[in-house]
Amino acid sequence: MVVSTAFSQRKGDPTIATLTVLILAGGFGTRLWPSSRERTPKHLLVLTGENSLLRETYLRVAPMLRPEDVYVVTGASHADQVRAQLPELPAENIIVEPSGKGTAPCIGLAALHMKRRNPDAVMASLHADHVILDAKGFRSALRSAAALAEQGHIATLGITPSCPETGFGYIERGEPLTGAEGAYQVLRFTEKPDTETAQKFVASGRFYWNSGIFVWKMSRISEEIRNLLPDLHRHLGDIDRAIGTPQEQSVLEAVWPRIQSVTVDVGIMEKAQRVAVIPISVGWNDVGSWKAVAEVMPASENGNVVIGEHLGLDTSNSLIMGNKRLVATIGLKDMVVVDTDDVVLICPKERAQDVKALVERLRKEQKKQYL
Repeated sequence: MVVSTAFSQRKGDPTIATLTVLILAGGFGTRLWPSSRERTPKHLLVLTGENSLLRETYLRVAPMLRPEDVYVVTGASHADQVRAQLPELPAENIIVEPSGKGTAPCIGLAALHMKRRNPDAVMASLHADHVILDAKGFRSALRSAAALAEQGHIATLGITPSCPETGFGYIERGEPLTGAEGAYQVLRFTEKPDTETAQKFVASGRFYWNSGIFVWKMSRISEEIRNLLPDLHRHLGDIDRAIGTPQEQSVLEAVWPRIQSVTVDVGIMEKAQRVAVIPISVGWNDVGSWKAVAEVMPASENGNVVIGEHLGLDTSNSLIMGNKRLVATIGLKDMVVVDTDDVVLICPKERAQDVKALVERLRKEQKKQYL
């Protein structure tokens, strides 16, 4: 798999020393329940290899960065697990948000800390729970995006769609960027479409899946927050003035509840100017459902993806995630079976997105022991 852009590094492009990476490690991935729980969220799970999704995200960028140039923002309940999985990072690079407020506040909070080390740096904001098969191609695209950021753009990596997926947002490209072969102006961001609209998007050749990967100069993201999210900017200013003082934690805990939840997509990307997209094809998958997990793991001759001990008769194209006991199946096709210590999930692959509804029902019924 290769990056579908010829925009390569040239003289004057940012060096490794000017690039910093922020890994967003929040949430718990409700669609991967019952493996993903509040105590063991999706990004801390080992799903597709020997490492957790979080550690794979770090290892993907490690060849181009020093450990001190990688930051993680996470919740207080998972901070110790994050530190254990990323022992290379300095302790101060693990930034803890008191509660989930969406991606814009947590990026803003992280930027307060990151700019203290290098206020002129380029920040790449990545998600901790994505799978990318072509790590080398991804790093090449990230360098290209950083070069655009140095020129004043906000850059995003758009995933070349392989199907009319309705579970992703889309980015529509405009005219090619002058002097940046393979990069385009962004016309608009579109929320998750219905099937008919998604089919039209893909057929046009002008749309890409929104990966949620954004690259900008530290000064640019601070400016956008100030202009587009003034309330957030004001609250972050209160926190900023307390960083490094004995009151830092108490101010953070007092200010944070007053911050409104908002995603960086809605709060900034949909309104910002000079946004560029670099189309890529690097084996990206947000593993947002058990069906998606099956798509990125090796399958047997009959199409089954099996973790654990499985005995099957007439079973095909199914995902079997075992635990401590044998999972035996007869006559299954296109199914998901996930066995944990206290829950067994069984559903058709095509209903895998509905796992989120099960989690919502557990919350409504206050069955917290299963969350």
